Amino acid sequence: MIENLPSFITITFVVTTLVTLVLFYWTIHSSSKDATRKKANSILFGMMIWLLIQAVLSFNNFYNSNVDLFPPKIALFGVLPLIITIVLLFAKAKGREFIDSLPLVNIIYLNVVRIPVEIVLFWLFLYKAVPELMTFTGRNFDIIAGITASFIAYYGCTKVLLSRKVILIWNLICLALLINIVVIAILSIPSPMQKFGFDQPNIAVLNFPFSWLPTFIVPIVFFGHLVSIRQLLKK
Repeated sequence: MIENLPSFITITFVVTTLVTLVLFYWTIHSSSKDATRKKANSILFGMMIWLLIQAVLSFNNFYNSNVDLFPPKIALFGVLPLIITIVLLFAKAKGREFIDSLPLVNIIYLNVVRIPVEIVLFWLFLYKAVPELMTFTGRNFDIIAGITASFIAYYGCTKVLLSRKVILIWNLICLALLINIVVIAILSIPSPMQKFGFDQPNIAVLNFPFSWLPTFIVPIVFFGHLVSIRQLLKK
């Protein structure tokens, strides 16, 4: 864990992670297909086990040891399994059925978690755990997605006052914002591939509980955008 870090930062991030978990469970449980809804509890259990595994690894300093390895251990043991899972879901027919049954409005609302995430990143910058580049005072504009998510979900899906094209464009822009901060974060981690933040590297994501950001929250949000884009293009 990061030393001398105020407990309110850790608590805020843990709560944000749990909210992400609940919102994603709510999305699955609100599926248009009964078969998908029946899987909601099993998927929730699987996600909780995954969070526990990542907590144990990061709490025991697995990710912030031997940082000279390439690729970083967090990429191999925290991110790669989720990328493979997402690829398999889109590649298999049953996976696409699952994807297409998820309610678009729920997926969009899920993006509100990006607001507290950005606030936590700013606090971590103040306590020298991430570079300023990773905050909204630097080159991270991801908070825009979180602020606009409720507007897009309500007026685009509930009230149907926005065209599907507008919702699609919003998703593409927000996906680009997400990719932007992910690239900056990766290149700021202490590793052979580090390009940014040499005076104040991104050490937060290698420590508990902030390792949940790249190993859970970001993949969930990324998956949500891919699902939304597929559904909008398909219809």
